[in-house]
Amino acid sequence: MRTTRAVPLLLATLIAATGCGAQVADADAAATTTVPRCAQPVEYRQPQAAVAYEGGSADKLFALGLADKVRGYVMPPANPPVTESPWAQDYASVEMLSDDLLNRELVVDAGADLVVAGWRSGFSDERGITPELLDRLGIQSFMHTESCWNYPGFAERVTPIEGLYEDMRRLGDIFGVPERADAVVADMQARVAAVEAAAPRLDPPPSVFLYDSGTDRPNSAANQVPPNDIIRIAGGRNILDDVDGRWTDVGWETVVERRPEIIMILDYGDRSAQEKIDFLKSLPTLRSVPAVQNDNFFVLDYNEGISGPRNIDGLERFGAYLRELRR
Repeated sequence: MRTTRAVPLLLATLIAATGCGAQVADADAAATTTVPRCAQPVEYRQPQAAVAYEGGSADKLFALGLADKVRGYVMPPANPPVTESPWAQDYASVEMLSDDLLNRELVVDAGADLVVAGWRSGFSDERGITPELLDRLGIQSFMHTESCWNYPGFAERVTPIEGLYEDMRRLGDIFGVPERADAVVADMQARVAAVEAAAPRLDPPPSVFLYDSGTDRPNSAANQVPPNDIIRIAGGRNILDDVDGRWTDVGWETVVERRPEIIMILDYGDRSAQEKIDFLKSLPTLRSVPAVQNDNFFVLDYNEGISGPRNIDGLERFGAYLRELRR
């Protein structure tokens, strides 16, 4: 029978053989893996104190079981409460560092060794926090692939849902849990395939306008953000799928001309989803729009609309909505 006394003896032998146990630890800590940051190959050390900006970033880490590697999160007040998240327990186990926008001082003070955010959605030239600046400070950064389509010098263009899969795989490699990431992605892909298989085959597909915010000019979703894929995969068509961009302002006259059959409301901010619906119904300009005439409104949660695991929840819900739609 083997006893536990053999363990310290073995450790002592290994330490003697290497000259110093600290060298082994240092060798492990120095191990790196090369993973794309947008289209730029970057050598990453395995993070121990990640900072996540917004729910999509934190959700990706929590979905991979990495709460113990998260130093904290930054959550602007417009975001829905984290208590509504499927990973509410993980949020409760780490610190909320700020309810403001991401900034350099915050991540330095937090002792972050990795910052997870999107290009121009967290990272920003104007606010002085970019991957290049963090590189110079010795702080690693990871950008959502979905936001990379116009990243200067290293643009990468994929559909938003493919970008979500890629993020999970890349984060899995960075944190040393690739098998876990593969399992998470496989589950996502199966759920997406089920929605796509059940999607109504209507010709033409139901047209959808996403309303984010705005009064004089509405802010909406172009073709480089998750709602475009949610609408497409579920069997609809985003009326702005010909606009190359992410979140964009558009004229009300464009909405009227393109006659959406459904208006998708992005639920966040100071106004509730119902207040946004009431506002749209009150606009004389939109009275001729089929979605308003037929009261066809679908509410998409904010964290279902930004890049993150909850995109799949939003897709499943919108897919069910379209299957019940009466044209």
